[in-house]
Amino acid sequence: MQKKKAKIRSCNVVEIVTPKKVLLNGLWFGPLKPRRAIIWVHGLGNSAFSKLGIVEKLVDKKIAVIVFNNRGHDKVNRIVHAEEGKIGKTILGGSAHEVFTDCVDDIQGVINFVKRSGVKNIYLAGHSTGCQKSIYWASRKKGKGVKGIILLAPISDYSAETYLKGKKKIARAAAAARALLANKKPHSLLPEALWPEPIDAQRFLSLYTPDSAEEMFTYAQPLKTPRLLQSVKLPILAVFAGNDEFADRPAKKIAEWFERNTGANLQTLIVARAIHSFRGREIPVAYAIRKWINGI
Repeated sequence: MQKKKAKIRSCNVVEIVTPKKVLLNGLWFGPLKPRRAIIWVHGLGNSAFSKLGIVEKLVDKKIAVIVFNNRGHDKVNRIVHAEEGKIGKTILGGSAHEVFTDCVDDIQGVINFVKRSGVKNIYLAGHSTGCQKSIYWASRKKGKGVKGIILLAPISDYSAETYLKGKKKIARAAAAARALLANKKPHSLLPEALWPEPIDAQRFLSLYTPDSAEEMFTYAQPLKTPRLLQSVKLPILAVFAGNDEFADRPAKKIAEWFERNTGANLQTLIVARAIHSFRGREIPVAYAIRKWINGI
């Protein structure tokens, strides 16, 4: 078996301050005065380093890609404010504790940062749960300052976990989460016996219940109208993994649902033999993104 060689990638380290004064760390790949900039919104528990295999294939003399750690990076992290003179009260983030709606502040902070750098043509690229965050930002901010959104493996977390864990397990954990909320303990972790991965009550209900704001790709609920998704009018490229291990149905069926239910100018693509991470299929993904950006 051939050993994978280590790679050295050239980039600039950036510090981003959001409108609510949260400090986010990021990396700027490519030219500092690009014609186009893609802001990468990573998925649940991932980080700025998660999809560099795609990023490096997007960057050229005219395109920059900015990756950053949003408040949901890794399992648990401490949210840092820019104006902290010393370490004060600890507010936890990460996939276990983040508040989904804070994604609007995170994404807006990066957009503001990139605009101040003089870039006019800005695109969002969300992967996995980063897709929900990108669409939610666009619905709240009416897509101002962004020319289009790229959705990579846009999968409903609710349908994925129901498919993988079963309805009964989800229902038991949801009942425990609601009990914690009723006792004013939204950030208490669910018991390990109910859910082995660390996750607090409010985060569980946001991810894995059918009526949350985060459950916007409602292909598992045929009678529900996805009004939040339909409110977004920016051009969208939706790229699906042909062998997505988190999908409860074939990629073609999910793509068709998006085509029926998206109110924007939508283009869909299924990458054959790709898993959810697109590992090993980075080239066709990057090619599709480049072609789409050049066409809108």
